[in-house]
Amino acid sequence: MKNILAEIKQKASALNKTVVLPEGEDKRVVLAAVETVKQGIAKIVLLGNENDVKALNGGNELTGVTVIDPVTYEKTNEYAEMLFKIREGKINKKTGMPEYATVEDAKASILKDYTMYGALMLKAGDVDGMVSGACHSTANTLRPGLQVIKTAPGEKMVSAYFLMIAPEYGNKYCEDGCYIYADCGLNQNPNSEELAYIALSSAKSAKQIAGIEPRIAFISHSSKGSAKHADVTKVSEAVKLFKEIAPEFNADGELQFDAAIVPEIGQSKAPGSTVAGHANVLVFPDLDAGNSNYKNTERLGGFMAVGPICQGLAKPINDLSRGCSADDIVAVVAITALQAE
Repeated sequence: MKNILAEIKQKASALNKTVVLPEGEDKRVVLAAVETVKQGIAKIVLLGNENDVKALNGGNELTGVTVIDPVTYEKTNEYAEMLFKIREGKINKKTGMPEYATVEDAKASILKDYTMYGALMLKAGDVDGMVSGACHSTANTLRPGLQVIKTAPGEKMVSAYFLMIAPEYGNKYCEDGCYIYADCGLNQNPNSEELAYIALSSAKSAKQIAGIEPRIAFISHSSKGSAKHADVTKVSEAVKLFKEIAPEFNADGELQFDAAIVPEIGQSKAPGSTVAGHANVLVFPDLDAGNSNYKNTERLGGFMAVGPICQGLAKPINDLSRGCSADDIVAVVAITALQAE
């Protein structure tokens, strides 16, 4: 079985990209920054005061890591002006007042919100990607991306997937050494059209990031009409739409989880299907199903869960699970570098 993560890191190393990590106060992030540079995966910009970062993290040396202190950095005023112009005219829904009445207001805001600061660095082209979320919520991480970076041209929506990497001892159902699980981190209850476009983005990610040929299963509690419910209809309609917009990809559904990945069950419940029993991209009907299944696969199945990885943004910004390890962060940085290719 090929080592998916090693291949991702190797491909990222050849690109020489720069990724910003805004959470210099988190020891895991600092360790990941140093390790990423040590492995040659990407160049790293860490946000924070260098003395504070070292003090908070046991005096660790930041060998090879570029530390930028937003309070003193020469481009902070430029970033503040950029944010003011991008959000000019936007009203804060809670206060009914402008988000930023002046450039100075924007500056004060980004000096409190380093995730937004990192997004502005990305918007300005000073870095190639951003990874955050070790100690901030998904909303805190993705809001700057949606407000400043926005969706890529031609993309219908932003979604998130987890790259589920099989354990070293393998998994008898995981033919390619990994799965793509979507959407497990962002869209709560996508409709049929949204599910179809989540599947399209995930298929592209499977090829670009994991280097696998996607076989896409749309997951449900029903297989091929075995149950009748509006939730099942939503999924079956998504399959029809996906085949219209992306006929070049191999997809099937609706399928139960076991019918998607277990060959004998796939053959029994969807005879003749080239996806059933062999799926490597699993599109879940809602966030409850997607999030629960990735955690089950990680904790009970021994898979490494890398993500949530965002797809659809104009430039790569990726979220982290707040339970992530330093190794998880290194993996997400490598994927971010590939997305910036």
